[in-house]
Amino acid sequence: MQIQWYGQSCFRLQTKFNGHDVVIVTDPYLNEYVGLKKPKLAADIVTLSHEHKDHADLKSIKGTTETPEPFIIKGPGEYEFKNIFTYGVPSFHDNNSGQDRGPNTIYVFYIEGIKIAHLGDLGQTELTTAQLELVEGVDILLIPVGGKYTINAAEAIKLIGQIDPRIIIPMHYKIPGLKIDLESADKFIKEMGNNAETMDKLKITKKDLPQEETRLIVLNN
Repeated sequence: MQIQWYGQSCFRLQTKFNGHDVVIVTDPYLNEYVGLKKPKLAADIVTLSHEHKDHADLKSIKGTTETPEPFIIKGPGEYEFKNIFTYGVPSFHDNNSGQDRGPNTIYVFYIEGIKIAHLGDLGQTELTTAQLELVEGVDILLIPVGGKYTINAAEAIKLIGQIDPRIIIPMHYKIPGLKIDLESADKFIKEMGNNAETMDKLKITKKDLPQEETRLIVLNN
């Protein structure tokens, strides 16, 4: 499996099923609104954590040869497509039961025997017991750290302690060109011990997952 990041909460996850590539794109943003320029992307599955412009530009994502119209997932529930099992977990975009910024959906993917959680624009500083049952112990955690509209660095670290993932990939933080006012990932990386690995994409199989230590991976956009 390969994981690439294009800024904000937009990732491309690629795996194979029946000899064909299967691609998931998460939270595609509107380039003009965000100030970044993601490449032209094609996907079999597209997930939206919520409907804000920096997370829900469906028009920019084309289908693939195998899936001319992408399978769209937007909201809580259980989904299966192309041998990818996805659970949408209801959550909030703020710490006020959604009254400030509305709902958010956490997505848990099962790909190649690896459990991945994409927290979307999570604003809750603590997960409920029901939420935690679905996301604790994930292998790879995609977590916002830029604050202001989501959890910040300190809150992210607290959640990581709850979830206990094997690999952590931060997202939704300030990078060059971004128009949205967020904090950088520097504080988060520092509080995690300044042991981040930086790479363009993560290529991983289940046997490659760390067994003891937790890896912090910062993806270039």
